[in-house]
Amino acid sequence: MKAGHAAIRGVIVDLDGTMLDTVPDFHVAINRMRADFGLDAISHERIEQLVGKGSENLIRGVLAIDFDGAGVEQRISDAMAAYQRHYLAINGDHSALYDGVLAGLDAMKSMGLRMACVTNKPIAFAAPLLEKKGLASYFEVVYGGECLPRKKPDPMPLLQVCADFALPPGQVVAIGDSSNDAEAARAAGCFVLTVPYGYNHGQPVHEIESDGIVESLLQAATLISSHNHTAN
Repeated sequence: MKAGHAAIRGVIVDLDGTMLDTVPDFHVAINRMRADFGLDAISHERIEQLVGKGSENLIRGVLAIDFDGAGVEQRISDAMAAYQRHYLAINGDHSALYDGVLAGLDAMKSMGLRMACVTNKPIAFAAPLLEKKGLASYFEVVYGGECLPRKKPDPMPLLQVCADFALPPGQVVAIGDSSNDAEAARAAGCFVLTVPYGYNHGQPVHEIESDGIVESLLQAATLISSHNHTAN
């Protein structure tokens, strides 16, 4: 965020890799799905590199470890059904909040910021997960990957939130852990802050063009507050 710009009035927060470490959930559900297909378990690290572009992309990547393109297409429907069944059975059981998430959200709420969660995770997974982890009440709006015709890195979900809040994109900041979040925010005209502890498809977060790297959502809230005190 830059001096002289308008005050921030809205915040759009990513879910996986930003508020919650959900790879342990993915790890359990994916390996149960692989066992259904007679495939060996894969590592936490391998799954982490595939997270962030939606469930279908994740499962395609998992199948591509063992099958060629035709083999993936032959199995994707059954694999998705198996994965969704296993994931819903354990959704949130193995995931954990990152440090500073609740304190950061509390600080943003106390500042009167409008708050939305935009994730590429299916809403059928995202909504109960937010409830289970005590996060749902912070957000006026939640969009999952299939809620709109296009998902991040397309700017559509972020622009929809701006419209929902009746705010220009220049008064909204997106907070995420990956290039998907940054590209969507840049295209929408929003500010973007990135956290260094998420997934980002195995690429260093420092390679993402953003308005700053924040160590936690609490630090993000502090930065927004400082910006707003000096904004025009």
